[in-house]
Amino acid sequence: MAAEGEEDGDLSSGKKKIMVVAGEASADLHGSRVISALKRLDSEIAVYGMGSENMRQAGAELIVDSSRLAVVGITEVFGRIGSLFRAYRKIKNFIKSSGLSLLILIDFPDFNLPLARVAKAARIPVLYYVSPQVWAWRYGRVRKIAGRTDKMAVIFSFEVPIYQAAGLDVEFVGHPLLDGLACDQQKHGPINHSPLTGDPLIALLPGSREREIQSLLPEMLEAADILAQQKPGAKFVLAAAPGVDAQELETFLRPHSASVAVVEGRTYEAIMASDVVMVASGTATLETAILGKPMVIVYKVSPLSYRVGKAMVKVDWIGLVNIVAGKKVVPELLQKEARGERIAEEALKILNDEAYRRDMVEGLAEVRGKLGVPGASERVARIALEMIEKKTAVSN
Repeated sequence: MAAEGEEDGDLSSGKKKIMVVAGEASADLHGSRVISALKRLDSEIAVYGMGSENMRQAGAELIVDSSRLAVVGITEVFGRIGSLFRAYRKIKNFIKSSGLSLLILIDFPDFNLPLARVAKAARIPVLYYVSPQVWAWRYGRVRKIAGRTDKMAVIFSFEVPIYQAAGLDVEFVGHPLLDGLACDQQKHGPINHSPLTGDPLIALLPGSREREIQSLLPEMLEAADILAQQKPGAKFVLAAAPGVDAQELETFLRPHSASVAVVEGRTYEAIMASDVVMVASGTATLETAILGKPMVIVYKVSPLSYRVGKAMVKVDWIGLVNIVAGKKVVPELLQKEARGERIAEEALKILNDEAYRRDMVEGLAEVRGKLGVPGASERVARIALEMIEKKTAVSN
């Protein structure tokens, strides 16, 4: 039988131990910024996690490296089910045995919600940062989240009433991408003084996952070839996500005639320098919106994933830009429409129709305003420490 207070691990001695669980690249980045903020606020805090290089560099001791776990599409998850199960079991055992002060979960609901139940059973407070997209599909998860989570930190203001209605303590902290832009400016200087040039310059953002790149990059490059013929002065910049194999990208580029420069670690700079952006659906669309650049969103998964997803998803758009706006601000090309010819057609419309471009830029400014103000990571870190202090006070 455990001694009195033992379930609280090292809390009685003042030791604070937090675990952050991030299942994909964007969550790893968000998690790393929260960890950095926690370390600034309390240099003695111990942070463990499931994440990747960003969280490791921020000071987390990784229990699981999540870099190979992320997938796109419903059916694609089956190829990683063994790895996901092993990772879950390892994190579950750590939660039950390590005397955590707090568990911070970032999105990744099918993995994280069972962990939330484990933590609640162990009397460990749970902070959920970045809500699952319950407003898009599987709305019934709201009740499950409310039953297993002590606090929800959401990044879209329209998510607040959803959780309030379920009786969950919820706070809008703003979108962490705003923090990312500020960090990039500090690291690289003003991004509007880019050496990247072209007349026009067009950015390609094919995503970070292998399946995304394989399905979208060939179509983007086909569009680039067409645009190069229509706009002889056009140049193209491919913003490669960290960790993407450069040699693999080169095999995609080789058959194409367009002049494409590949850059890594300069995504914001590439976006800002560009006149139009071809972008995979996902958080990169919001990054592009924050920087006020017109874009064409492309999305392609396996036919089965798309059919299943279409039957389940309850929103009118796939792109976060349009979802946040509540209307169509930028064009979306899905599945068979996500082909080179159509991408080029939409890009040319942006380049050639000044009124169309101006309306799009104005719509993007509205989206930027709905994302809050910078400082999401700091707010989440402060919420985390307040939750630990509250638990410590109750335990004592």
